[in-house]
Amino acid sequence: MPDMNKQQREQLGTSSDEQPQSAIELPGMLLADEEGTTLEKRGAYAAPDVQGPQDKPRGAWAEAWRELRNSPSFYVSGVLLLFLVFMACFPGVFTNIDPRHCPILDTNKDPSGDHWFGTNVQGCDVYARTVYGARASIIVGVATTALIVVIGGLVGALSGYFGGWLDTILARITDIFFGIPLLLAALVFMSSVKDRTVWTVVTALGVFGWMQIARIMRGSVITVKKSDYVVAARALGAGTPRILGRHVLPNAIAPVIVVATISLGTFIATEATLSFLGIGLPPTEISWGADISSATTALRDSPYQLIFPSIFLSVTVFSFILLGDAVRDALDPKLR
Repeated sequence: MPDMNKQQREQLGTSSDEQPQSAIELPGMLLADEEGTTLEKRGAYAAPDVQGPQDKPRGAWAEAWRELRNSPSFYVSGVLLLFLVFMACFPGVFTNIDPRHCPILDTNKDPSGDHWFGTNVQGCDVYARTVYGARASIIVGVATTALIVVIGGLVGALSGYFGGWLDTILARITDIFFGIPLLLAALVFMSSVKDRTVWTVVTALGVFGWMQIARIMRGSVITVKKSDYVVAARALGAGTPRILGRHVLPNAIAPVIVVATISLGTFIATEATLSFLGIGLPPTEISWGADISSATTALRDSPYQLIFPSIFLSVTVFSFILLGDAVRDALDPKLR
């Protein structure tokens, strides 16, 4: 190569002085200066941005719990239900009066310091009977709901998973029970039983109240059993009990929980209706429905006998329905 003359060397030196000393720009590369600072990315081969740690994907139940924690209805209903359940489990904390102690001289007394809610026609303390009456109503509601989930869930799961002739038979049986009104069936059932207890009422309501749960479970199971993970489990040789218990039921139970939570308040109201009609719990059992029924005879002169048990009954039913609405909003992605 021939030697460069003086003018060319001066031009080369000038252009070299104009280049940044920290790094040399080359297309399609990412370079760093002497201090290790990353320079601007250029070209198609530039390195991608380094992002921070990504949030771990949430499961369906975790997402539902997050929605519940952000729901005011969940907290309102939860506080009310915790108070009612605590009152049902430990009534002695709220009153030291025996609800079955009914002096005839205290008949139809107005509310006072000795009797906060007054007394009824038999001289019983209305406040004490209202506190102790929560136990029977909540037991009936919770136990009946558990019974219908077991019966209806089993019928719906078998019908939806196996299909065919079993689905046809179970569907016809469900339709027959659907044609029987719940209150009428419970009245007939309770009339034919000699010893009426809380568990008799639970049986009557559970035997004739599982059909809606069965239909919802059936439709949910039919949808879930077509999922890829169920097909894969079946292809890997998993048995029917394992597929139902590990894959189908956990993913099909959400709509059942919603309906069961709302139905719980309905069963409490139905038990109160049976007791109001005199065909529910026996007189030895303390129940809001029975107290409301006995209060109707003194409604004009002593309306408080009807008002206080009715308020507690309404608040209990309202709390369970409000909780059911909150659970439905959390478990249904369409409502988020």
